[in-house]
Amino acid sequence: MVLSRPASESDLSVLSTSASRYVRDSLPRYKMPESSIPKEAAYQIIHDELLLDCKPKLNLASFVTTLMEPECDKLVMESINKNYVDMDEYPVTTELHNRCVNMIARLFHTPLGESEDAIGVGTVGSSEAIMLAGLAFKRKWQNRRKAEGKPFDKPNIVTGANVQVCWEKFARYFEVELKEVNVREGYYVMDPVKAVEMVDENTICVAAILGSTYNGEFEDVKLLNDLLLEKNKQTGWDTPIHVDAASGGFIAPFIYPELEWDFRLPLVKSINVSGHKYGLVYAGIGWNIWRSKDDLPEELIFHIKYLGAEQSTFTLNFSKGSSQIIAQYYQLIRLGQEGYKNIMENCHENAMVLKEGLEKTGRFEILSKDDGVPVVAFSLKNKKAGHDEFVVSKMLRRFGWIVPAYPMPAGAQHVIVLRVVIRAEFSRTLAERLVHDITTVLHELDKLPPKVSSEVEENGDNGVVSKRKSDLETQREVTTHWKNYVIAQKEIKRQKVMAS
Repeated sequence: MVLSRPASESDLSVLSTSASRYVRDSLPRYKMPESSIPKEAAYQIIHDELLLDCKPKLNLASFVTTLMEPECDKLVMESINKNYVDMDEYPVTTELHNRCVNMIARLFHTPLGESEDAIGVGTVGSSEAIMLAGLAFKRKWQNRRKAEGKPFDKPNIVTGANVQVCWEKFARYFEVELKEVNVREGYYVMDPVKAVEMVDENTICVAAILGSTYNGEFEDVKLLNDLLLEKNKQTGWDTPIHVDAASGGFIAPFIYPELEWDFRLPLVKSINVSGHKYGLVYAGIGWNIWRSKDDLPEELIFHIKYLGAEQSTFTLNFSKGSSQIIAQYYQLIRLGQEGYKNIMENCHENAMVLKEGLEKTGRFEILSKDDGVPVVAFSLKNKKAGHDEFVVSKMLRRFGWIVPAYPMPAGAQHVIVLRVVIRAEFSRTLAERLVHDITTVLHELDKLPPKVSSEVEENGDNGVVSKRKSDLETQREVTTHWKNYVIAQKEIKRQKVMAS
């Protein structure tokens, strides 16, 4: 244990961290300090700097859970020093992991016997889960091609252009060609017809998204399955489907139970889901479930003996914490299907409250769907003044909201959207407040002069070229306009006070 150096006799202020010598110097940024400091000072100066981060609950850019019950937090802290990979030393933790796999697998209609164990693994998130699923598809395809005496050096995978970046990572890291189906304005997910057209004999799988990152929309996995079955029948290929259910995997089973997207479809061979999204666990847990043992090549599984007993492992990393696995099991048994259903319905209702509030302004076009992940994606109808979605996003930060603005994927990159993710901890009151603050921002933008983006403009009617205002001139004009607006508002308030 590192012992803190005792304070010198001259440093009588050490009992008050805020007045001690430890806060009078800048924190080390590049080199480890030579001396120790008191634990109280270390905590306080780091704690204070972290205050500059946004409030997690108001981070509407993220799908990741930011609030769990105190009892679950307690379990997390009690198990934070357990390394999950030490299965022989922590057999109960391993058992809880396996219970989670079995529960999630049955949630996805995996064809299993009543007491049959499912094939699956806990990961640090859906990114690792997708890497593992992709490796399984690649190896199965390679083995089949080798057995047929055919080339196996040019594998590809078909996805929509709206996939999360982890798919691009998989393709680049593991040398698989990524064939993307471009989206189009008004249709922002993968078109199953176009996806199947891109499939060839080197396609290791088609990846469908249950909950697009861009607008929360579910892709039509059922149609994809039917079209691909027909193509496989015609060609003799055996191209399978992976479902990236990172966001929608804990939503569809509870509020869209009749939707066929999972192992009820014969070509779906594996599914990933993020426990730290709508699985309602803090960041650091994902799951991948395979349909059967045949879908996970045995040569990808490692058997190790140097941790006390022989154990099997199929992960990209080795050591990892146990806390999130235990937290996932807590949520599954604490909430049950009833609890998850109530929470997902509440998220959907709050998304509708936000959507309707935005529609009432008359200023936005809604680009998300009512059915899907509880996400509201919207864009401005009128940008004549030059104030776009990026300006709205920036101005909302003054109220504490983090609402991202970004272009749609390839095929519709000219469409810029704002997106709000409705999580379990996002209340009706916050939804109403967000609508109020967005409306306030719109009113403020209406009072600003038009935004100018370049120095000259040409009048198309008479060919006259006029000099536009410089950035500095525009900034000064905006500042003056804003200053006058604030003064006017203060005067209105003063008059109201005098009248009362």
